[in-house]
Amino acid sequence: MKSMVIGGIILIIALLAGTYFAAGDAFNGDDYINSLAMLGAVAIITISVFVVLKYVNQMKNDTASGELAEEKWDGIGEFKNSVPTGWALAFIGTIVWMFWYFTVGYPINGFSQIGQWNEETKEYNAKFEQKWQNPSEETLKAMGQSTFLVQCAPCHGVDAEGIGGKAHNLTKRISKEQVVYTIKNGANNFKTAYPAGMPPMMLTEDADINAVADYVAGGFKGTAPASFSACSSCHGEDGKGMEAVAPNIRAYDDALVMAVLKDGKKGAIGSMPSFSERLNETQEKALASYLRSIGE
Repeated sequence: MKSMVIGGIILIIALLAGTYFAAGDAFNGDDYINSLAMLGAVAIITISVFVVLKYVNQMKNDTASGELAEEKWDGIGEFKNSVPTGWALAFIGTIVWMFWYFTVGYPINGFSQIGQWNEETKEYNAKFEQKWQNPSEETLKAMGQSTFLVQCAPCHGVDAEGIGGKAHNLTKRISKEQVVYTIKNGANNFKTAYPAGMPPMMLTEDADINAVADYVAGGFKGTAPASFSACSSCHGEDGKGMEAVAPNIRAYDDALVMAVLKDGKKGAIGSMPSFSERLNETQEKALASYLRSIGE
């Protein structure tokens, strides 16, 4: 037991030293709250270590006693001992604290900074949408640029060129690699706007896949290859898509950009998360307007 006590004291000193090393800078000021927090840490660490030592010592030295229960499982019996008083009090105290916390300490129906922020955000978004119900294209473009710099530039870059291929180059609608990837793997990114998705391997020959990819990525210039007929049945001869069937693969129209922002996107580069909780519909249209302007 003596060696366990010595070991426990050494452990307490080590834990306190680690705590001070990790957060010691916070205790150099005049803020008594930090000092109380450190005092609490000392108490918790000390009590926890000695409680653990107590029960470890009991497990090593105590012998079972009491009245055996009649039920046995594979010859293993169980004593009819009462629950330890400390465990019982801790259990009841936890339940009492839970009810106090949810009714008095931090009531569910009480004031909440997060709830206030959510309500103010909804109110602001409602005013924003009312103010910009019918903005001009110039206004949308300017609004889209500022929205892009805040929400999109961290991944796509301020120049929208994708930061070395780590995100889609938005100055161009689609690359050859992306077209090839989508034809081979299919796509079901935009479930909200285009629920049917696109099955993989609509084309099976590499020559046909490359011909379509060159044509689409090249901006639909020249004569469409014969194999493009497999695409035009959904995306249209001009590549501008069909509502609820297939997206625009020629330009960033409002429907496409809003679908990407609502559902996120997975492609040859990787995955993009949904932005549906961050932007309202006017901002989504503004982004589409800005993307069209930089792709021209």
